Amino acid sequence: MRGLEISESFYNEYSTRLFKEFDVMSRAATGLAGEGSECLGYDDAFSRDHDFDPGFCIWLTEEDYEKYGFTLSRAYSRLPKEYMGLKRGLVSPVGGDRRGVMSIGEFYTRHIGSPAPPESNYQWLYTPPYALRAATSGKVFFDGAGRFSQIRDILKQGYPPDVKRKKIAAHLALMAQAGQYNYGRCVTRKESGAAALCAHEFVIHAIALIYLINDVYQPFYKWAFRGLRELERLSDLEFTLSELIQTGNGEKEGKQKQDIIEDVAAVICAELCREGLSFAQGSDLEKHALSVTKGITDAELRNMHIMEGVS
Repeated sequence: MRGLEISESFYNEYSTRLFKEFDVMSRAATGLAGEGSECLGYDDAFSRDHDFDPGFCIWLTEEDYEKYGFTLSRAYSRLPKEYMGLKRGLVSPVGGDRRGVMSIGEFYTRHIGSPAPPESNYQWLYTPPYALRAATSGKVFFDGAGRFSQIRDILKQGYPPDVKRKKIAAHLALMAQAGQYNYGRCVTRKESGAAALCAHEFVIHAIALIYLINDVYQPFYKWAFRGLRELERLSDLEFTLSELIQTGNGEKEGKQKQDIIEDVAAVICAELCREGLSFAQGSDLEKHALSVTKGITDAELRNMHIMEGVS
């Protein structure tokens, strides 16, 4: 069983026992969300050696947390220490407290920096996609008052259209700079290390752009390639992008990779045009970045530096 299924099974088996002493269940939310491969459904046998706990989250309103938080946390800690062969509380100091009792505001502040969804385009622009992915990951098992899910549902709608365009334009500009402009020059100068960095930057921004095109928040970087395979559009670029950062950058390989970079650019530009996000011709990424920017209706956002807002 995957971690999410184990946590839900643990919850189903012990939630009645946990809440019987507390008049809070009808207002609480429970589930599993936040950091961790199990919240993304990506966990495997290797995931169980650190920060892997069969427990679950209990999200309370601020009022209920103040009243019941401490005693409910103690009751949660008294639940069985092991379940399905997994020990509870196997979380490193770096991982922090990912399970147990917390307030709704505490959970969202931890992930997106605020107890409520972003309100302005500016706030959305600077909320990192990996943070939004963590905040909307996993599964809600029960939500009595609906407050936790209300915030979650707003976040799951994705970036506002203007913010999406601004981020796409920024990633296009950075792809152009790293791949179409700097990579070939570094290869020509026999600066293979610098060329490797250019290829890396090109791939990083290509991946981010593909997630944006699919209206899916990009997860934490180590799961970026894994998540690409699940996307509806442009997922077939996963192997090509992986090869770009795994192969060498000598003169012969560099020339081949320049062609691959142009091929990737052409595919992405064609998709942007199909989506009605760009009206530029050809595969010059910078021209498409400018075209995408022209479609931003928020003047303040549109007039920011073209590379602003990438996180």
